[in-house]
Amino acid sequence: MLRRDIVKAGASLSVLSMFGGVGTLRGARAADPAGTTVFDDTTVRQLAHRLSQQSYHAPEETLPAAVRDMNFDQFTSIAYRSEQALWHGENLGFDVEFFPRGYLYRPRIEMYEVIDGKAAPVPYSPDLFTYGNPALRVEDNLGFSGLRIRAPINTPGVMEEFCVFLGASYFRAVAKGQNYGLSARGFADGTGDPKGEEFAMFRAYWLEKPRSGVDSVVVHALLDSPSLTGAFRFTIRPGETTVFDVQTYLYPRKEISQSGIAPLTGMFYFDANDRNHVDDWRPAAHDSEALSMWTGGGQQLWRPLRNPQDLQFSAFADVRPHGFGLMQRKRAFTDFEDLSLSYEKRPSLWIEPIGDWGAGSVDLVEIPTPNEVNDNIVAFWRPRDAMAAGHEYAFTYRMYWGWDTPWPTHLARVAATRVGASTDGSHTRFFDIDFDGAPFEHLPPDAKFHLQNRTSAGEIRNVVVEPNPDIHGWRATFEFDPKEARIAELDCSLANDQGTVSEDWVYRWTP
Repeated sequence: MLRRDIVKAGASLSVLSMFGGVGTLRGARAADPAGTTVFDDTTVRQLAHRLSQQSYHAPEETLPAAVRDMNFDQFTSIAYRSEQALWHGENLGFDVEFFPRGYLYRPRIEMYEVIDGKAAPVPYSPDLFTYGNPALRVEDNLGFSGLRIRAPINTPGVMEEFCVFLGASYFRAVAKGQNYGLSARGFADGTGDPKGEEFAMFRAYWLEKPRSGVDSVVVHALLDSPSLTGAFRFTIRPGETTVFDVQTYLYPRKEISQSGIAPLTGMFYFDANDRNHVDDWRPAAHDSEALSMWTGGGQQLWRPLRNPQDLQFSAFADVRPHGFGLMQRKRAFTDFEDLSLSYEKRPSLWIEPIGDWGAGSVDLVEIPTPNEVNDNIVAFWRPRDAMAAGHEYAFTYRMYWGWDTPWPTHLARVAATRVGASTDGSHTRFFDIDFDGAPFEHLPPDAKFHLQNRTSAGEIRNVVVEPNPDIHGWRATFEFDPKEARIAELDCSLANDQGTVSEDWVYRWTP
């Protein structure tokens, strides 16, 4: 496990009161003598709806003294035995391992296996784990805190972890050849609000046993929080790009005005566009370098991320968006020079809405961070209208964890953004934007491009556009004088005499 795997716990979490003593759900269809229940694609949806009509009960998270105050190293020293994995040795293409409870992960999360329309609890035993410190082993029926899914994603016949659900409603995945980076979660509520946000959690998971030869695995999850409940169905296909098909049904207990659909979260510490107050030997350190958007109107936007001095909240209004994501385009070791963290191998994550999501905005929250340990970037879709209590809201989307966006573009793309002091010694800033891509593949010798630009405050001047042979692209540079402004929204695009040839570069400047 890499850093930040253990920093994602929500507030006070524990066993859901609606679970019965034999591990079945109260309100679900009756259990047979073996403790199984009938299960289909409507089961979790019905449970979530029924639960939303009850008052929220904060879960209890009592643990024995021996494991109550575990630290990070102690938690990670408890390892699941691979030979005990669910479906191990059955040649199904997938198996599942589970996390113990403890450290930040105190709540007991219910786990169920679904076979032929019947759900049964996944049994717990302390013998499922090895213990770096024998004192951490207790005989109590502690249960699990999360799960990891394995598949032969890199080497045929070798089972490797490619997906984790652990802590609140957080989950993460990788594609072939990648390392963990950014995360996703089920729902966001109040993100960026000075009053603080509410963290929903996945209280239970149902794992459908895959059939032999099938390249996907299905996971159901029950979401719960003081403000809403939800039912999630994930169809997960690992590979060159790991794809999640996500179906969600949300049931607010009360009106939610600051909802976040398909939230993504990651870390941006510094890069060439923002090294303020960072004294570091590496060129960059981040999970993602920009927010990318493909609007309902057809615009393709590239918004470089920043590690600001003060919390920044940006909203990009849209109707029926084609998609958005937190992207990592830098893919060379020399972009980061970090042998241990390998930022160049971290996934981009693109969200493709399925169906009509209506009006709303892609929201971006940038939080100051003094280091690369903390996740400080959040992006999500916020519906324009508040979510009313007692209603059902359905959202379907596809998640692409991979190396780039899942669709090609004929537009030039931003290859790099660099910002520094101007040479005149004033407070003017110098911007350097590199573009590469399809428009430059077969250019005549006399090709010309110019920069279309604007700013909401201050002045852009001394614009230069010239070829950049090193990347087979073009470079645009300019100086920005903020004058008396404390914030400015800049945007530009590359164009020729026929019109725009690049995606739109958008940037928020603050001192």
